[in-house]
Amino acid sequence: MDAYLDFFNMYVMGVIEMSFQFYFLIKILKKKIWPPFYILFAVCAVTVTRFLSVSTIVGFMALVFLFTVCGTVVCRGDFKSSLLYASLTIEIMLLCYGIVNSLVSLLCPLLPAVFSGDTTGITAGILVMLASEAASLTLTGFCYYLVYRYFSCYTAAEMQQMFLVFIPILMIFIMSEYINTIEFEFQYEVLAEGGPARYLFSHWQLLVMHLLGLLSLFCILFSYKKLQQIFRLSTELSLLEQEEHSLNQYVEEAKTRYDRTKSFRHDIRNHIAVVKKLLQRGKLEEAVNYIEDMDDMAEKMSFPCSTNNPVVDILAGNKLGIAKSMGIDVDCSLLLPYPCSLRDIDICIVLSNALDNAIQACKNMDAGTEKYIRVSGRIQGDFLMLEVENSFCGNTLFKKGIGLSNVKTVAEKYSGAMSIETKEDVFILHVLLIIPQHSEGILQQMD
Repeated sequence: MDAYLDFFNMYVMGVIEMSFQFYFLIKILKKKIWPPFYILFAVCAVTVTRFLSVSTIVGFMALVFLFTVCGTVVCRGDFKSSLLYASLTIEIMLLCYGIVNSLVSLLCPLLPAVFSGDTTGITAGILVMLASEAASLTLTGFCYYLVYRYFSCYTAAEMQQMFLVFIPILMIFIMSEYINTIEFEFQYEVLAEGGPARYLFSHWQLLVMHLLGLLSLFCILFSYKKLQQIFRLSTELSLLEQEEHSLNQYVEEAKTRYDRTKSFRHDIRNHIAVVKKLLQRGKLEEAVNYIEDMDDMAEKMSFPCSTNNPVVDILAGNKLGIAKSMGIDVDCSLLLPYPCSLRDIDICIVLSNALDNAIQACKNMDAGTEKYIRVSGRIQGDFLMLEVENSFCGNTLFKKGIGLSNVKTVAEKYSGAMSIETKEDVFILHVLLIIPQHSEGILQQMD
């Protein structure tokens, strides 16, 4: 009977445990493989643990190496991600089994039937063993779910930094196994001296140690996640500050153009008088040259894109000028109310991010394909509807970034909305803004 139980524990349950761990590793790496590979890998892992116990440093490293190889070779995942999640997968299961085993050791004295040598005792022992395995797998599955749900959404750059988490994970394992080793050596010395079985640590102490180890793992993951969030927010804040600086430059340039236009208007009578005198004296060529000079002055003061808003004219003219220099066909039919309760900087945030994304999308297209950007907008009542349409590679994956998040934030600030529409190789960004009737309204929205 003992031989059957050993076979069941080592091979049957071993295959189930290894398959469960491998499934989690594949899931968190966001890969898919042929289902029979789970069983094949589990058999290989059980064979390795048959010769090298996973509760030793060498066995732990061997199993981590096997998981990592499967993650990188079979699943074609990133090496560092596979190594980190392989270590985390194994360590979580070991700690969960340690917690359940400590609880079973505490509860077994309350079940006298387990220690009886008759059939009832054997049956009770098997039931306790099965219940312990089920509880361990359930606790492990719950921990795996938490890791997958809350600690797996990282970019490639964040995963590079997350590799530092491997060090405390390994430290927790070494400390837990060190405690188990000295506990085993203490029991061996007591039994060698012929004394009754004694324990250096009580089952309560072992339970608390394993619990603290598991909680430490999640504290490390949670702290790393918070640090990444803080770093991401600081990066976004830095980008917004740079964007605000650029927009302030647009404002200053708009003011400069306004001053030039005002000065030109002031001198227009003098210019007309000069041209009139030249024509009266029959100096036609000089008059034409003078008018051409005036035309050049007017051209420098005019905006490439006229939206009725001097600040937006500068921004749109600058962005669309860049697009045009890249061989992108541009068109702007946007007319904005001016002045109005919409802040210039908010309109510029919407247009600058939308145009930056459009330019980048056109830039990524193959040479020889049609590239264009069309900006349009209209006012209906108290609603301002903006639309930025551009060509893009329709077969590429689209992911919302910081730019579109900023656009959405501005839209929500004015009780509006943002939507995205894709049609084959056409990308359309729709933005709806509600124009406040009074300046106080915008202040309330800002609060």
